[in-house]
Amino acid sequence: MFSPEYKLAIVAEYENAPNGEKGAVLRREGLYSSHVIEWARARDAGLLGGDETDTGGPARRPKRTAEEVELARLRRQNEKLQADLKKTRMALDIMGKAHALLEELSESVDDDLPPKAS
Repeated sequence: MFSPEYKLAIVAEYENAPNGEKGAVLRREGLYSSHVIEWARARDAGLLGGDETDTGGPARRPKRTAEEVELARLRRQNEKLQADLKKTRMALDIMGKAHALLEELSESVDDDLPPKAS
């Protein structure tokens, strides 16, 4: 259905897209992330032939070692955790400001109330 050259081009574009823009590549091409994952695995296993080299044979990307695969996974995980941490810190900052504002409003309401008659 898809040519090896197309698969390699899409995998490369997807992998090089910044976070948040990977979905745009998939939507534009009408693909699912499972396509890219499958194609990347095939590429890493050397099953996708691509452009022809000067010698006439297919260009092969060397297999990634287990350490390289793990390092890439850990880097992606680190990026995600960094983004989550940033969001959490911003949320805590907003909550702290909201708490301080509510406390200030509560104190001003208490000051404005007339004394209760007993």
